[in-house]
Amino acid sequence: MQAYLLVGAGGALGAMARYGFYSVTGHFWPSSFPYATMLINVIGSLAMGVLVGLLAKTLPAWQNEARLFVAVGVLGGFTTFSAFSLDAITLIERGQWGQAILYALASVIVSIVALFLGLLLMRLAA
Repeated sequence: MQAYLLVGAGGALGAMARYGFYSVTGHFWPSSFPYATMLINVIGSLAMGVLVGLLAKTLPAWQNEARLFVAVGVLGGFTTFSAFSLDAITLIERGQWGQAILYALASVIVSIVALFLGLLLMRLAA
């Protein structure tokens, strides 16, 4: 139960940070290109790398709680791309390059196709 609370509290903070960042970026840098989303993904992935590297380097007693609250919660709420990036790097570090490439390509392509199909279904149902 504590794990769910850590993830939920972190997720709420991450989602609010994402919304705030997106709003501010759009206000000061209006564009039809999704710069805010791209920056959120890059910042979240950088933060995930720093966090995972720090936790691996220091091995604190509260490592699992920090991982749940910050990595899964805050960064997961801020951008799920950071978790996607971590999974891909984990495969690469294990020497599983083929699986990493397949995972990255399949995740992006299948997710875009799934979103398109969801939109199509709703448009046809209207």
